[in-house]
Amino acid sequence: MSELETLTQAVLKFRDARNWRQFHSLRNLIVSLSLEAAELLELTQWKRDDDIDAIADDPAALAALGEECADILLYLLLIADKAGIDLAQAAQEKLAKNEEKYPVDKSYGSSAKYTALHSPATSE
Repeated sequence: MSELETLTQAVLKFRDARNWRQFHSLRNLIVSLSLEAAELLELTQWKRDDDIDAIADDPAALAALGEECADILLYLLLIADKAGIDLAQAAQEKLAKNEEKYPVDKSYGSSAKYTALHSPATSE
């Protein structure tokens, strides 16, 4: 069993021990994930990039960041379980698609969206 599967089993056990499955419709799980992502974003609100980069050096801020990331991961595992998605496989497939959309020779060092990378150059 992979670490992802082990973690999924742990969160399902936690959920089931509290009889929370009844509240975990796919919609509710997706909403909850979005709310947790907003809490992660809130950690950066009104901060400069330097302040955000310094989170790794502040144990309290790093712990808060870790907790929000964990909340997001746990909801994502519940969503994937509810929908029957193999997250590891889905991630591998997405990486393969991104490899095609963002070839190294066209995307290296660029923040351009893939549609701009594949557009023919226009001249004036």
